[in-house]
Amino acid sequence: MARPKKRGARRWFFRLLTVGAAASAVLAAWTWFTWPDVAALASKDPGSSAFIDVARAERDDVEWRWMPSSEISLELKKAVIAAEDLSFFSHSGFDTHELKIAARDAVRGKRVRGASTITQQLAKNLWLSPSRSPFRKIREAILTRQLETHLSKGRILELYLNLVQFGPAVYGAEAAARHYFGRSAADLDADQAAALAASLPRPATWHPGVETRGYALAVDRIRDRVERCDWLDKLL
Repeated sequence: MARPKKRGARRWFFRLLTVGAAASAVLAAWTWFTWPDVAALASKDPGSSAFIDVARAERDDVEWRWMPSSEISLELKKAVIAAEDLSFFSHSGFDTHELKIAARDAVRGKRVRGASTITQQLAKNLWLSPSRSPFRKIREAILTRQLETHLSKGRILELYLNLVQFGPAVYGAEAAARHYFGRSAADLDADQAAALAASLPRPATWHPGVETRGYALAVDRIRDRVERCDWLDKLL
């Protein structure tokens, strides 16, 4: 009488194996045909990004221009890292410490602060959408690992600074520097850099020229943090 049960269990086991193999094959095919060529970014500058494309579809005054990293102010690089990702040079795409803090705050019902690294933000800005769906987050995680695998930290930072949004319809360090300060990104000073970096969490409402207490406090915090992180000069 025990044999039918064993046979039934075996059938279910092999069915699960079949389903798992089929799912793996579908995922592999989907990845092959729809995944961007991340490695190509090591030597080729992107012509746009997913976020810039969406903005251009919605309005005709989008400002964006590419600027090599060598011509972007060191002050801006320091301010952006201090504001967004102090562990940038030591993590492999994900800041586990910040993720733990975010998870703890969520459990306690506190306002959850952003825990995305510069690499995660780059993956989202380049290829994805603002959606918070699990599917999008999985794609972001895979792309983040690929960016860290194929590109140097310097290249990741260069891409980020050129594609991130600094204000309504303003993308990239060069466009932002010219839009808000009438100068090239190469000529930004520490105060101007802090003002741009402070806009990153909320570029639609926080940017130079806006007079709100929250934005002003963010600028001051970034300026103070940069002064305390003199070790950044050795890494940039």
